[in-house]
Amino acid sequence: MRPMLATRGTTVPSGSAWLHEVKWDGMRVLVEVSGGSVRVWSRNENDVTVSFPELQDLAGFEHAVLLDGEVVAFLDGIPRFGALADRMHVSQAARARTLAAKNPVTLLVFDLLRLDGEDLTGRPLSDRRDRLEEIGLVGAHWQVPAAYDDGLMLMRATEQQGLEGIVSKKRSSRYHPGRRSADWLKFPHRPTGSYVVGGWRRETDSETRLGAVLVGEPTADGLRYRGRVGSGIAGNAGQRLLDVLRPLQAEASPFFDEVPKVDATGTTWLVPEVVVEVASLGFTPAGRLRQPAFLGVRTDLTLADLAKERA
Repeated sequence: MRPMLATRGTTVPSGSAWLHEVKWDGMRVLVEVSGGSVRVWSRNENDVTVSFPELQDLAGFEHAVLLDGEVVAFLDGIPRFGALADRMHVSQAARARTLAAKNPVTLLVFDLLRLDGEDLTGRPLSDRRDRLEEIGLVGAHWQVPAAYDDGLMLMRATEQQGLEGIVSKKRSSRYHPGRRSADWLKFPHRPTGSYVVGGWRRETDSETRLGAVLVGEPTADGLRYRGRVGSGIAGNAGQRLLDVLRPLQAEASPFFDEVPKVDATGTTWLVPEVVVEVASLGFTPAGRLRQPAFLGVRTDLTLADLAKERA
């Protein structure tokens, strides 16, 4: 099952028909607890259970449940995707346990899809939310964050606290797996986005270090070039990214439009498979990302996922 997704909103709705939640800067997951076991799936249905060993303590929970939520890691007390990047891609149990001890995650649960064998997806969000709050889902590595009636208040508060934004949801909304719905509206504070890496360049005066990646956005015409991202990939982050990119070397540019010579010169082209999260100040008049910064690899997303979202 894939999670239900929100549509980008333009105006925060008001009135009793809506509730409002904090938009968390993490990794969307579905978590199944049943028969003394715990399984975790990313939004593109990959089993990522091994990556988050701290969630295994949920195996002792008294109810069998299917939960929808966000796995987050904290940086200076605030959930940040960059703090989670090292945890997302881990496939070795021993390595995951080591990282969990140094950089633990928290599961923030905002929806209950199944409870003790009862499918709740056809029930209104207000009912699902009531059931979620009643079952006592509190632990060292998971919690049920509050929902609020006043969206504008929450929008101001989250901006002041440096959080990602808010999500507004109709209380009457049913849960539609894998569907992007206008019943859920997202309002991020800072413009971040997911892009596909189509090439990489070495750092100046280095034969081994990654200096920048060239990223694009899937469109009906193909992969559109959106710019060169160099900030945020120094040190270990750059080396880890380069290890992922090297096997994808290609003969020619994957972008359908022309890449400026200043960016194309010295670039190693790639098969466009790796999705990365990028923060920016929006776009230039030429359609390039303005002051982009690399945040991490999105192992929970594929090129097909992005193409579907853009469509």
